[in-house]
Amino acid sequence: MTPAVHAVFGLFLMPLAAEFGWARASISGVLGVLALVGAVSYPMIGRYVDQHGARRTLLIGIFGLALSIAALSLTGGSLIQFYATFAVLAVFGAMAGTPIFQKVIADWFEQNRGTALGVSAGGGCGLGSVVLPVLGAVLVQAWGWRAGYMGISGFMLVIAFPLLWLLLRDRSVSDDTEQMPEREGLTLAEATHTPAFWLVLIALAAGAGGTTAVFSHVVPILSDRGFSIGTGTAVVSVFALVTSGWQIATGRIMDMIQTPRVAVPMYLMAVVGLVLLETGQGMPQLILGGALLGVGLGGQFGALPYFIARYFGVRHFGSIIGAMYSAVIAAQGTTPILLDAVYDAQHSYRIALIGVGGALVAGALLLTLLPRYSRSAQTAEGLMVAGH
Repeated sequence: MTPAVHAVFGLFLMPLAAEFGWARASISGVLGVLALVGAVSYPMIGRYVDQHGARRTLLIGIFGLALSIAALSLTGGSLIQFYATFAVLAVFGAMAGTPIFQKVIADWFEQNRGTALGVSAGGGCGLGSVVLPVLGAVLVQAWGWRAGYMGISGFMLVIAFPLLWLLLRDRSVSDDTEQMPEREGLTLAEATHTPAFWLVLIALAAGAGGTTAVFSHVVPILSDRGFSIGTGTAVVSVFALVTSGWQIATGRIMDMIQTPRVAVPMYLMAVVGLVLLETGQGMPQLILGGALLGVGLGGQFGALPYFIARYFGVRHFGSIIGAMYSAVIAAQGTTPILLDAVYDAQHSYRIALIGVGGALVAGALLLTLLPRYSRSAQTAEGLMVAGH
């Protein structure tokens, strides 16, 4: 979902505005549709995969997401049609979203879970967020935005779907030589009664929501400052590559350093990245800004599944991460609209970026309030103690 939609969104923003005369905020409104549909869908899908496994859900989601992206190439001059296509895309995108993959990883890996989550999500989303913007930029510049959507769809159908069909399977008791111990943990309802749940949810929504919105707007932000699309695409690629690598690093760091506060400096580095993105005058400064923003985003997405497993267990991991992602997706859908609304009013993204920076600082402060991890985190009683 992140590489195929958010990472390439900025490539299509200006061509769509130019061809149909739509305001940028109106186009970014589709991210609000993604947020609304995702907020409703993720908890239900998470509960389903907790009970029935993730393989079938992921296969249907990837196939439907690819067809939905292809359907965007048929967009006419109707915003209603554009929004309706994104609404369908959002359902399939939630079925193939990162939380569902993370459910599979959390089930398969017990030791070094943070590292495994970081490698899978960071490597996958990061690689896709490097490859797909480059593919999209080449196609858009050579044959137009419709070809860009078709190329991204084709890439998913040719690469992603066959790999999942051949290699992905859910873990079951029969996968172990001895019976797999029953996995315990809080239900979603029990988790919501702990302070840790709300601290993690708000901090991650504030951080990942704002940083992802900036990620999808790097090209227009730099284009409006006079830099070329090539420069913007290069910064996006660095942003994505560092996000990928730093998710892996975050998982490893969290396995080694047993405190949730290790994520705080990552938030603050993203604030510095925002400043460089808006004020940097040369490629080195812009690349550094993209790299620091990647540290922030990688840290945010790397920390979320690890926090859930440590504070609430993995028995109901799908339901809890689905609820958490509802908040993150809601922030991701709202912030881009605000960014473009500010641009339409001020002809500059600066005020909006200051707001994102403030949200990152607030998220960092909330993380300092998280309790220590409980050694008895595999039991509901121990988890409730950890929450309080």
